[in-house]
Amino acid sequence: MTRETTAAGGRGADPDRDAVADADAVAGLDTDPGADRDAVADAGPDADGTAAAGQDTDGGAVADTGPDTDARAVADTGSGPDRDADADADAVEDPGADDAGWSEAEDDRTAETLAWLRRKRRAHRREQGKDLAVLLYCVLLGVIGYGSGLAVHFLRELEHGADYAGVGRDLQRGLPALFTTVTVALALLAARDALWRGPVVVPGPTVGWLLTQPVRRAAVLRPWFRLSAGLALLPGLLAGVAAGVVLRVTGRAAIGPALLGMLPAALCLPLLAVALGMAVERRPRLTRAVRRWTAPAVLLLGALVAQSALAAAGHRARVLEWAELWSGPWGWAAQPVIRATGGSVPGWPAAVVLLAAATAAAVYRAYGDAGLVPTGRLRERAATATTVSSVMWSMELRAAKLAIMEAGGGSTARGLRLPPPRGRFGRHLVVEWRDLLALLRAPGRLGRAAVWTACGTATAALGVDLGGERRVVGLVVGLLFGYAAVGALAETARLETDDVRRGAWAPFRFRTLMLRHAVVPAVLGVLLGLLAAVPLAVAGTPAALLLVPLCAPPFTAASLFSACRGPARTHLLFLGGNTPAGGPGPLLFVAWYAAGPLISVTALALALNGPLHHGFSGSAAAQLLLLATLLTSFLLLLTTRAADRLIRP
Repeated sequence: MTRETTAAGGRGADPDRDAVADADAVAGLDTDPGADRDAVADAGPDADGTAAAGQDTDGGAVADTGPDTDARAVADTGSGPDRDADADADAVEDPGADDAGWSEAEDDRTAETLAWLRRKRRAHRREQGKDLAVLLYCVLLGVIGYGSGLAVHFLRELEHGADYAGVGRDLQRGLPALFTTVTVALALLAARDALWRGPVVVPGPTVGWLLTQPVRRAAVLRPWFRLSAGLALLPGLLAGVAAGVVLRVTGRAAIGPALLGMLPAALCLPLLAVALGMAVERRPRLTRAVRRWTAPAVLLLGALVAQSALAAAGHRARVLEWAELWSGPWGWAAQPVIRATGGSVPGWPAAVVLLAAATAAAVYRAYGDAGLVPTGRLRERAATATTVSSVMWSMELRAAKLAIMEAGGGSTARGLRLPPPRGRFGRHLVVEWRDLLALLRAPGRLGRAAVWTACGTATAALGVDLGGERRVVGLVVGLLFGYAAVGALAETARLETDDVRRGAWAPFRFRTLMLRHAVVPAVLGVLLGLLAAVPLAVAGTPAALLLVPLCAPPFTAASLFSACRGPARTHLLFLGGNTPAGGPGPLLFVAWYAAGPLISVTALALALNGPLHHGFSGSAAAQLLLLATLLTSFLLLLTTRAADRLIRP
C-alpha cells in the first residue's frame, strides 16, 4: 500500500498531503514499504542515475519518507538548550544511523552517485560561477573606487602619527596583548557561529536525499570542510598583508620581514578557528559549554582590550605578557611579529614550530570529525541556513536574527520570580512588571546593555581626547553603541511587534502598550549611563554625569520606533532614476530602515558636539534637556503612528 492510499484511508482526503505525495512520486521516492530493498544495489552505474535516485527503503529510509514522522523530524531539528541529552549522545555515537541498512563492501555507490550529481549540476554550477565572478568584480570595483582613497589617507595619517606621536612604539608595546585579543575574538566568533552553522553546512537536498543513499558520509561532508577552511584563509591572508603594511608605514619593520612575521598568524589562526567550530558542531556537550561560557569570554575580551590600551600607553605587565606569549597559539603567533619589529623573543622559532604542530593536529582532528556530524544536526543547520538566506534576501534582518537565536539556543531563562503589582494601581504597572521580570530571567540582555554602554562611553571619551575631526567620529560611534545598549533593554517591545497577537493579553490599546514598554529601558538606560559616567567625572569631566544619562530616553523612543517599523519595504530599493553613480533606492531603504537611530544619533551628535568642544555651562544644560525632551516626544509620536499601522495597515 502506498503512502497516498494509506493517508487517504486512514485520515481522509487532504489536498496538501496529496500534493506532497505527488511531489515525492515525481522526485522518484519509493513509497512502498514492501519494495525490494536490493533494487538500489542492482541498478548499477549505467542506469542514468537510477542508483542515485532510488530510495533505500530499509528502516531509516522508510522513517525519512513516511507521513507519520513529522514529530520525529521536529525532534531531530530541535535546537533549544533543553533537548534530550541522551538523544544527543546517541547521535554522536552513531552519526550514520540512517546508513545501517547497507554494507559498504557490497552496496557502496559513492563514486557513481557523485559522478551523476556532477553531470547534472554542471550547467548550474557554470551559471553560479558567472554570477560569482560578476559579484566579485563589483566588490573589487567598489573597494578600489571608494576604499583606495580612504586607505591611502589612513596610511598617510598613520605615517605622520608614527613620526610625531610615536604610534609605532605604542603598537609594538601592545603586540602581545593585541594578538591575544584577536585570537580570543576569533575563537568566540567561531564557536558562536558553530551553534547555528559551523564549517560543515550542506544544502537541504543533500541531507534529505543524498545522505540516505548508499554513499560514504565522509566523501559527501569533508569537501564542505575543505571549502570552509579555504575560505577562512582568505581574510586571514588579507589581514596579514594589511598588518604588514601598517608595520612598514609606522616604521617598525621593513615590508619583507613584516609580511614573513605575519605569515604564521595569518595561516594558523583562521585554521584553528575553523577546527574549533568543527568541534562545537560535532559534539553537543561543547554546544552547551559555548552557551555557558560566552559571557565570561566577553568579559575576558574586554579585559584584554583594556590591557592592550594600557600597554600601548606604556603601562605594561611583563609577567602577564610573558605568560601570554608562551601559554598557547595566541602568543606563539605573536612572537615572529615581535621579532620582526625588533623585540626580544629568544625562543620564537620554537613558538612557530609549536604553532604549526598545534594547527596541524587540530585540523587533522577536525577533518576526521567532518565526516561524523550527526544527520539531525546537519538537517537543523541546513534549515537554519536556508531560512537566514531567504530572509536576508528579503531584507528582513530581524527574522534572520530570530532564526539564528533559535538555532543557537537563545539565552537560558532563569526561574526567578518577582511579586506582581497589587492594589488599585496594580493593573497599570503590569507591563513594567512584565518587562522587568523578563530582564531578570534573561540577564544576558542586561549584560549586553552594560557592555555596549561601556564601549560607547570609552569611544566618546577617546574621541574627545584625540580632538579634531576624531572627536566627532568618536562621539557618533559612542552614540551608536548607546543606541545598541538601550535596544538590548527594549527587546520585549520587539517581541510584541514580531507578532501583534501577543499583545492581546494587555488591557491597553496596542499604541499604549508600546509606550508603556518604554519605562523600564529608559530607567535602566539612565542608571547605566550614570554608572558609565562616574569614571569620566572622576577623571575631570563632571558634565558626563548629565550628558551620558541624557541620551537614554531618546534612544528608548528610537528603539520603540524601530520595533514598530513593520515588514521591509523592499520597493524603496527600486525608486528613483538610474545615474552613473547608481540610483537613490538603496539610500532611501536605509533611511527608512534605520530612521530611529539616524534621527536620534544625528540630533544628539549635533547637540553634544558644541558642549564637548567649547565647554559646558548652565544654559547648555538647559538646551540639552529641552532637546532631549522634544526629540523623545517626537519619536514617541512616530511610534504611536507606526503601532497603529501595524494593527490597521
